[in-house]
Amino acid sequence: MGAYILKRLLLMIPTLFGIMLMTFAVIQFVPGGPIENIIAKMQGNNADSLSRINGNSGNEAGGTQDQTFSNAGGGGTVKYQGAQGLDPEFIKSLEKQFGFDKPPSERFLLMMKNYLTFNFGDSYFRDRSVVSLMIEKMPVSISLGLWVTIVQYLISIPLGIRKAVKDGGSFDIWTSAVVTVGYAIPSFIFAIMLIVLFAGGSYYSIFPLRGLTSDNFSQLDLIGKLKDYAWHLVLPLAAIGIGSFATTTLLTKNFFLDEIRKQYVVTARAKGLTERQVLYGHVFRNAMLLVIAGFPAAFLGAFFASSLLIEQVFSLDGLGYLFYKAALDRDYPIIFANLYIFTLVGLVVNLISDLTYTWIDPRIDFESRDV
Repeated sequence: MGAYILKRLLLMIPTLFGIMLMTFAVIQFVPGGPIENIIAKMQGNNADSLSRINGNSGNEAGGTQDQTFSNAGGGGTVKYQGAQGLDPEFIKSLEKQFGFDKPPSERFLLMMKNYLTFNFGDSYFRDRSVVSLMIEKMPVSISLGLWVTIVQYLISIPLGIRKAVKDGGSFDIWTSAVVTVGYAIPSFIFAIMLIVLFAGGSYYSIFPLRGLTSDNFSQLDLIGKLKDYAWHLVLPLAAIGIGSFATTTLLTKNFFLDEIRKQYVVTARAKGLTERQVLYGHVFRNAMLLVIAGFPAAFLGAFFASSLLIEQVFSLDGLGYLFYKAALDRDYPIIFANLYIFTLVGLVVNLISDLTYTWIDPRIDFESRDV
C-alpha cells in the first residue's frame, strides 16, 4: 500500500502542474485584465463596454497578449483599451506593479515556485494577502459543505435501507417520487422559494435572511451561539441538500438490493438470524462500501460546487463569492490560488477515497493494479 500511495502522490505533481499551465495559457486569450480594469475605472467606464467598443484586445492575466490599438490622441499606439492619452510611464508602472513587465513563461514559473510553499502573494485590489482572504472566507464554505454532507448521509442512508426493505411497496414509490422531484429542482430556485416562504417574504418570518450569525452573536452564551448558528444554517443547507439526497438514497437502496439477493444472505437467514442481524450484521458493510467511501468526494462537491449560488442568495461571504468577485475584477492571484488549492484538495480527496475503500473492505487491493 505504501508504494501505491507514493505513486499517487508523485502523479499529483504533473497533474497539478498541467492544470495550472492550461488555465494560465487560456487566460492569455480572455478579454480584459487588471490594468484595463484600472484604466476603465479611471475613465469612468465599464471594462466590458470598452471591450465591445474596441473589439478584441490584449490581455493581462498570469500573462498578457500584447495587441496594439491606434492612439487617437496622436499617432503612436497603446497596448490597453482606453489608455489613449495616459502617460506611458504610468502604464509601465502598473505593469511592473502587477508583474506584467516579465514574459509569460517567467511569470508562470515564478508563480509555481511560490505556490510550492503556498505563497500566493497579495490581492491586486484588496490590499491583503490571498491566504488571509481565503482563511477569512473559509468558515462559511466549510459550514455549508460539511453540514450538508453530514445531514445528507444521516437521512439518505437510513432512507435508502428502508426503501430496499420495502422495495416495490407504497413507501418505496412515494419516497422515490419525493427525492426525484427534489433532485430536479435547481438549488437556487428552491433557495428563493424558501426565502419567500420562511424568511420574511410574503408569508412567514421564521428564519434569518442572511449571514451565518446574528448581530448579537458575540453576546450570547455557548448554547445560544450554537442555536443561533444552527438557526442560520437551516435554509442554506436545505437549499443545497435538496438535490443531493436523491443520489445517495438511490445508491444505498440499489446496493442493499444487490447484496440482499446474494447467497450469503440466504445462508444467514437459514441459520435463524433475525432480519435486523442480517441487514446490519452482514449486508450493511458490503452495501455501504461505495456510499461511505464516497464521503470525502461528496463533501468536496458540496464544499465547492454549490456554494456560489447559495452564498449569493443568502448573502453569505464565502470562498465561492470571493472567487466570483475575483473573476469579475480580474484579480488573478485569488483566481489562481483558488484553482491551485481546489485542484490539490481534489487530488488528495480522491486518494483518501481510494484508501477508504481498502479500509472498509480489505479484499480491495489497489497496489496490485496499475495506478
